[in-house]
Amino acid sequence: MTTPDIIGGATPEEIARWIARRLARELERDGAPIAITVPGGSTPFPIMERLVTHDLDWLRVTVWPNDDRVVAEDHPASNTGKLRAIFEPVGAEVVTLTVMEQVPRFALAWLGMGADGHTASLFPNTDPKVSESAPIRRLTPDPLPPEAPFDRVTLTLPSLLASEEIVFTLGGSADKRAVFEAALAGENDLPVARLLSAARQPVTCFA
Repeated sequence: MTTPDIIGGATPEEIARWIARRLARELERDGAPIAITVPGGSTPFPIMERLVTHDLDWLRVTVWPNDDRVVAEDHPASNTGKLRAIFEPVGAEVVTLTVMEQVPRFALAWLGMGADGHTASLFPNTDPKVSESAPIRRLTPDPLPPEAPFDRVTLTLPSLLASEEIVFTLGGSADKRAVFEAALAGENDLPVARLLSAARQPVTCFA
């Protein structure tokens, strides 16, 4: 397990600047295109809106959702539709997540986490495993979140772990930070704990 760097009190602009620096470093490494995976939810989108104002070679960036609701991309609950509206105007490619996709190694896996310890759409009831053979799964959270009662398609733990670096954004929630720190200490077996225990790359958490 890697010991994460936990940072409290960062603003969306500060987090966007941090992510932009990481992407710039990866883009400069060998001139090749890079892939990143990003979360949905209310916390990340204000960060993304600031991120795309940074002067990066977005034409060489492919953006993968961590997960999405199984709805049309023009549905208000679609993560992919929101990502297209943010990233495509600056030239990045946004991938539609389907079980047929071949998942790359990500330059950065940017993740959120729920108060129940889920990350991407790997909810506790789905029993995610580091040994999962499928890179992408379609599944049904139980219980279904009332604000988004839809089936999901999600990257699995091995796909999220296939990254150069991992960053979490928790949105300043004390409850989420407590769950994250308990997972880090091995005090639970929630999906986020399984990911953290298997991580060997640098991990940063903006709590």
